[in-house]
Amino acid sequence: MVRTPTAFRRSGFIVVAALLLSTMSVGVAQPAVPRATRDPGVVLSWNSIAFRTISVEGQKPPPVAQLYLALVSTAVYNAVVTIEGGGAPTLRQPPRPHGHASSDVAAATAAHDVLVQYFPASKPAVDSDYNAWLADVPNSVGRAQGLRVGRDAAAALIASRVGDRRDAPITLSRPPAPPPGMWVPTASGEFLAPWLGFTRPVVITSAARFGREGPDVLTSAAYAADVEEVQTMGAATGSRRSAAQTDLALFFSDNPVRQYQDAMRDLATRRALDIVDTARMFGAVNAAGADALIACWREKYTHDYWRPETAIQRADTDGNPATTPDPAWTPLRPSPPYPEYPSGHACVSAGTAHALAELFGRVDLTIESTVPGLVVTTRHYSSERVWLNDVTNARIWLGIHFRDAMDDGLRIGREVADAVEGRFRETGD
Repeated sequence: MVRTPTAFRRSGFIVVAALLLSTMSVGVAQPAVPRATRDPGVVLSWNSIAFRTISVEGQKPPPVAQLYLALVSTAVYNAVVTIEGGGAPTLRQPPRPHGHASSDVAAATAAHDVLVQYFPASKPAVDSDYNAWLADVPNSVGRAQGLRVGRDAAAALIASRVGDRRDAPITLSRPPAPPPGMWVPTASGEFLAPWLGFTRPVVITSAARFGREGPDVLTSAAYAADVEEVQTMGAATGSRRSAAQTDLALFFSDNPVRQYQDAMRDLATRRALDIVDTARMFGAVNAAGADALIACWREKYTHDYWRPETAIQRADTDGNPATTPDPAWTPLRPSPPYPEYPSGHACVSAGTAHALAELFGRVDLTIESTVPGLVVTTRHYSSERVWLNDVTNARIWLGIHFRDAMDDGLRIGREVADAVEGRFRETGD
C-alpha cells in the first residue's frame, strides 16, 4: 500500500522545525544546508518524455513500447528509493548517498540516461529536456549526489539488459498449406516482434511459468460458442452490436499503452502522491505490464493460433459441425499482426489493473480515448472487474479475439502482477 503524502509532509515539517529551533537556541547564524528536493512532478514529466521518445520518435509498437517504459520506470524507482527509502531497489545499488541528495535530480538523470542509451537518435531532444530542467536546479550537495545516484541506477539497469535478446532474429515458420487452427497473416502483416516472448523479463524470472493450457480444441463446444459470439457481435457489417457496444469497442481500439500512461499521470496528480509513491506506481505497473506481455508473446509463439476472421472464413475446415463458414466475414477493426491466443490487450490491461489494485487497495483510473467519432471519450473505473470486463467485451466486439483468449490473457496479467508487485512493496527504514 502507498504511504500517505500528508503524513510524509508532516514528518518533514517536524524535522525542519527541530532544526530551526536548534539554530535559534545557539543564537549564531549557521551556514545554509542544501535542501533535498522531492518533487514528484519530475516522475510525471519524464514518463511523458519517455513515451514521446519511445513511441513517437522511436516508433516502437505498443507491446515493445511497454517494455522500454518499464525499463525507464524501473531505473527511476531504483534511483528514488536509494535516496528516500520506502522500498528496495530491484537491482543491486551502491550504498545510500549523502542525506541531502535530491531524489528529483536522481529520477530525471536515471530516465535521461536510459532513454539516450536505447534511443540514440533522440539524444538531442532528450538532452535538451534534461539540460533545461537541470538548469533550474542550484549547484549543491543535493544536486551532485542526486546526479550520482541517477547515473548509477541507469548504469545498473543498462548492465542488467546486456544479452537480453531484444530484437533477436526469431521468426515463426509455417508450412505452405497451414492446417486449420494455425495463424496466418491477415492484411496487417507478419508476426510483430516475435522476439518479445524470448527476451529477459524486467522482474519475473521466467515468462514460461505463466503459460496457460492453450486455446480451445477446434472440435469443442466451447470453441463453437466463441466463434458464434465473435461472428455475430464482431462483424464489420451486419453485427448485433448496439450503438453503445460499438462505442465501447472502438474506445478500446486505441493504443492501451498511451491510455494507461496518461491515466496514471492523472491519478498521481489527483491523489497528490509523493515522489516515492509516484515512482513506485510507474515502476510496479509498467514492469507488470511489460512482463505480462513477454509471457503473452511466449504463448502466442507457442500456440500460433488463428484469428477469428480466418477461423470464420474457413469454418468448413475446422471439423466442428456447430460452426458456419462465411468467406466474406471481416472484423470491425483489422486484426493485429500476431497470433490470436492469448490476447495481448488482456495481458497488459490485467497487469496494469491488478498492479494498481494491489498498490492502492482498488483501482481509481480515468481513461481517455482519442479514437475519432466516439460518443464517450472518457471512462472512469473504480472496479478492476468492471474495467477488465469492458476490455474483454470490447476486443470481442471488435472482431479480433475469442473470449477464451481474453480470459486466459487476463489470468496471465493478474498472475504476473502478483509476482511483480512484491518487488516494489513499501519497506520500513
